[in-house]
Amino acid sequence: MKDDFNTSSPIYLQLADRIQRHILRQELAPGEKLPSVREMAMQSNVNPNTVQRTYGELERMGIVETRRGQGTFITEDGSRLEKVREDLRRQQIEAFVRVMGELGFSPREIMIGLEEYLNEQPEGESES
Repeated sequence: MKDDFNTSSPIYLQLADRIQRHILRQELAPGEKLPSVREMAMQSNVNPNTVQRTYGELERMGIVETRRGQGTFITEDGSRLEKVREDLRRQQIEAFVRVMGELGFSPREIMIGLEEYLNEQPEGESES
C-alpha cells in the first residue's frame, strides 16, 4: 500500500479507507488474514499505533475481526460486506450530487452529464 497520505483527515482513517476499498474490490478476500500491525506499519510507513487504531476502526465497522493470538481477518459475513459496499456507493453518490448542486446543476443536468460520461467510457473503465 502506498504511503502518500494527505493532511485533510487522520492517517488511520485514510488507511482504513484504503483497506476497505481493497476488500470491496475483492483484492482481499473474506476470511483473509491482514498483515500484522507491525508488518502493516512498515508497509505503510506509519506508526504501529496508527495501524492498531485503523484495525480497531475496521473492526468497529464490522469489516474485520480480531482473533486472539491469530491476528486480524476480513469478515466472512457477505451480507455485512455488501452493506458496507452499498453504504459507500450511496455516500459517494450523495457527495457527487451535493457538489454538482452547489455548482448550480439541476438533477436532470446531472443525470444527462453522467449518462454522457458513462457512454463515452471504453467498456469496463466506468466500473473501476
